[in-house]
Amino acid sequence: MKITAFRLALTLLAATAVPFAAAQDGYPNKPVRFVNNFPAGGPSDLLARSVAAVLQETLKQPFVVENKAGVAGNIGAADVARAPADGYTVLFGIDTTFTVNPHLYGNMPFKRGDLKPLVVMASSGLLVGVNPATGIKNLAGMVEMAKTKGLNFSSAGSGSPGHLAVEVIKEATRAKITHVPYRGNTPAVTAVLSGEVDGGVLATPGMLPHVQTGKITALAVTSRQRSRLAPELPTVAEAGLKSLEQEVLYIVMVPAATPDAVAQTLQKGIVDALKRPDVQARMTHLDLFFEGLTGAQASQRLDALYNRYGPIVKATGMKVE
Repeated sequence: MKITAFRLALTLLAATAVPFAAAQDGYPNKPVRFVNNFPAGGPSDLLARSVAAVLQETLKQPFVVENKAGVAGNIGAADVARAPADGYTVLFGIDTTFTVNPHLYGNMPFKRGDLKPLVVMASSGLLVGVNPATGIKNLAGMVEMAKTKGLNFSSAGSGSPGHLAVEVIKEATRAKITHVPYRGNTPAVTAVLSGEVDGGVLATPGMLPHVQTGKITALAVTSRQRSRLAPELPTVAEAGLKSLEQEVLYIVMVPAATPDAVAQTLQKGIVDALKRPDVQARMTHLDLFFEGLTGAQASQRLDALYNRYGPIVKATGMKVE
């Protein structure tokens, strides 16, 4: 009986030791670094922090968000591209780093193939708004005035989604709009408020408080669907200019050689996190729409935008300053 009991104890110990060893060797078994390649406080940063908090809870390891902004996202992306392909350095950012920058910068610090998309998490449109002193009431009126008199429009910086949106408008309508870059969304909105520029194509949450007080006239949103923060505003398609449609994609990338098993663990964890009610609430507050595209679908979406924006950059002579 004693020998049988001893053997039983050894068997039970071995059975419990195997999953423990597997857990020790599995991913993740140390802190994971989420690199956000834009400044703290922006939509991509806030979304990254929301997802990191969930993954820390579900995967039982620290997920630390680090902001490495600069050169329209190139600095942070290059940092991740140079990192070991082991899943412990992950990029949270937006699509323009990969869909616009390669057309815009003559000397990119990384190649498109150095990183692969894990998840297209969400999308958002931008809000087209003008200073009330312009007298512009709708999108058609804006285009007409831009053609006859010319307008100045602000953006959050050279190479930003707003900069691209201005060039999309110019290319599609032949309007005369001068792009004026600022260092971030807030000063770009302030420029519209003060009349330093006529208008801007900027992140909806930053514009909306001033629309509600009548200090900015909102004309439309550039997304495929209406903003949940301002459902009364038409989309550019509803306003008769579908060619102006443009969305910002919020994406997660890893070094291209990251093992499939690690990539799948991250993918599942991120998509599951995005479906949580608290994260969904944060996304609504940021005017983001859930996408949840992974694998080939994510790659195809980014490739389509890369192919769309290349000719626009070339045709408009879009430049970074």
